[in-house]
Amino acid sequence: MTWNFIHPSRLAGAIGGLFCVQLAVAQPIGELYQAGEERILQAQAQQGQIDAIVDDTEDDFEAYQTLLREIEDLEIYNNLLRAQVNGQRRELNNLYTSIDEVGLIERQVLPLMTRMISGLEHFIQLDVPFLVDERLERAGRLRALLVRSDVTAAEQFRLVMEAWLIEMEDYGTTGEIYTDEIVTADGVGREVELLRIGRLALVYVTPDGSQAGAWNQAAREWVILPAEMVDALREGIDAYKTSTPAMFVVPVPAPEEG
Repeated sequence: MTWNFIHPSRLAGAIGGLFCVQLAVAQPIGELYQAGEERILQAQAQQGQIDAIVDDTEDDFEAYQTLLREIEDLEIYNNLLRAQVNGQRRELNNLYTSIDEVGLIERQVLPLMTRMISGLEHFIQLDVPFLVDERLERAGRLRALLVRSDVTAAEQFRLVMEAWLIEMEDYGTTGEIYTDEIVTADGVGREVELLRIGRLALVYVTPDGSQAGAWNQAAREWVILPAEMVDALREGIDAYKTSTPAMFVVPVPAPEEG
């Protein structure tokens, strides 16, 4: 075997050259590695920016969707308000019309009530003369009521109608006993006890029982009743006071021929 020996100076040169080559190769690899890391960092930074933009976009989209729903709700609400306002306008127009009609009705009702009160007073003066002062006083209060501004026309009309109902229904279908001062059939003014039975009969008996009389509506005067009727009327009046069932005779006008 033949051994070839390399001169030490050559060997040192070869090793040095190899070392230089390794340094030359190692330097680009480090730069590439560093550049790659920088690109990765840049990519990560860009990805973070992208993620932030995506999050902002999603938030903006949700806010946009919420705003759209609010706009839809507002449109529905505005439509409802518009319908309510239109309804209120119609009611207001109806109210104005009603006010005008009420004014017209009041202008018509007030003269009507005045005539009704005058008619009531005239009726009382021509009617059977019971509780005349009380009934005329009621009509006078109604007349004074018409000039009061604190009483509505509706209330005035109700009271006028109530007075007429008292005359027609209460006095026409009920009876009562009361004491009053009248000019009796003999022309003497005295206090007597009167019995009214609807409008069919109005009789009186003097306190001493000496005289009894009845109202004759046709002649519009008091007439003296026969003496034998005094005790019967006295008993009837006493029974009427105590609500005791009793039968007694009272004079009533004969029915008018048709």
